[in-house]
Amino acid sequence: MAYLFLLLSIMSELLGTSMIKASAGFTKPLPAVGGIASFIVSLFFLSLSLKVIPLNMAYAIWSGAGTAATVLISVLLWKEKISVGSVLGIVLIIAGVVVLNFFGSGHGHAAETADNSTIVQ
Repeated sequence: MAYLFLLLSIMSELLGTSMIKASAGFTKPLPAVGGIASFIVSLFFLSLSLKVIPLNMAYAIWSGAGTAATVLISVLLWKEKISVGSVLGIVLIIAGVVVLNFFGSGHGHAAETADNSTIVQ
C-alpha cells in the first residue's frame, strides 16, 4: 500500500507542476489553485508512504520519477525542447534511484516507522 501512496504522490506532483506551468506565473487563478491543491495532495500521500518506506528511498523515487516524467510532460504537452544533456541527467537520476533501492541505508535492515514499530525490509 505504501508504494501505491507513493505513486499517487508522484502523480499529484506531476499534475501540480503542470498546473503551475498553466497558471502563467500565477496570473491565471484556476490553474494556480489547482497546482497548490495538487501539491498538498502530493505531500499528503508522500507522508503516508513514509510510514513504511525509508525516507531516502521514498524521496529518491519521488523526485527521480517526478523529474523524468516532468521532462516527458514538458516535451509532449508543452512542446519544449530537450537536450542530450537533459537525457543524460535523467538517465543518471534513474541510475541513482536504482542504486539507492538496491544498496541504500534502509535496504536489508530493520527500519522504524513513525509509531516506533519495527519493519524488516
